[in-house]
Amino acid sequence: MTPHNHAKPDDYSDAVLLPGDPLRAKWIAENFLESPKLVNSVRNCLGYTGTYKGKSVSVQATGMGQPSLAIYVHELINTYGLKTLIRVGTCGGLNAKVKVRDLVLAQAASTDSSIVKGRFDPFNFAPIADFGLLRDAVEKAEQAGMRYHAGNMLSSDLFYHREPGLEGYGLLPSHGILGVEMEAAALYTLAARFAVRALTICTMTDCLITGDEIDADARQTSLRDMVTLALDVAIDS
Repeated sequence: MTPHNHAKPDDYSDAVLLPGDPLRAKWIAENFLESPKLVNSVRNCLGYTGTYKGKSVSVQATGMGQPSLAIYVHELINTYGLKTLIRVGTCGGLNAKVKVRDLVLAQAASTDSSIVKGRFDPFNFAPIADFGLLRDAVEKAEQAGMRYHAGNMLSSDLFYHREPGLEGYGLLPSHGILGVEMEAAALYTLAARFAVRALTICTMTDCLITGDEIDADARQTSLRDMVTLALDVAIDS
């Protein structure tokens, strides 16, 4: 147990899905898992374990942003011994080829966060996904006919920029960054530090280039492909 998680030592599966939103964790557990059991509710950051296609899998909310995710991921790895961590979330689009409802498989995650580059570290670490998980996700997405893009993601500490539109992202869109979210770089950094496997799969819900977006009521149903893909990858890991 930790200050943020009262799950027992064996309450989690080796593989876990990581949505930011606690209510999305609840939705995943209730709609995709068989016999889900609530294993953590500290601060209402809900965690569940159940089975999917006969195999054990967990889902744990991480809250919003890299500092919050880093707490939960650090503890899931070092206290509970998890080996496979797959973030599932939404992202804003920074590339015109990515359409709303498309999946983005984050091969790497650029970031503006000091959580990756320490104050006393002169080097910039390049956080990347586990290749085996990424390859499996690509193969499964193609087999299922899902629209997906694999490439670089931006994990930003800022949701609201002073600059309008794309101006707050500098040269990143011209370097092929596919989308922006708020957690993947920290996840990949901790996975590398502790020699475990990690992947981020996002659904693009708001395009910062065209202004296209999915309304709030439609978002949950549009996430089904993402969650199904993540679960299929998780149970094969």
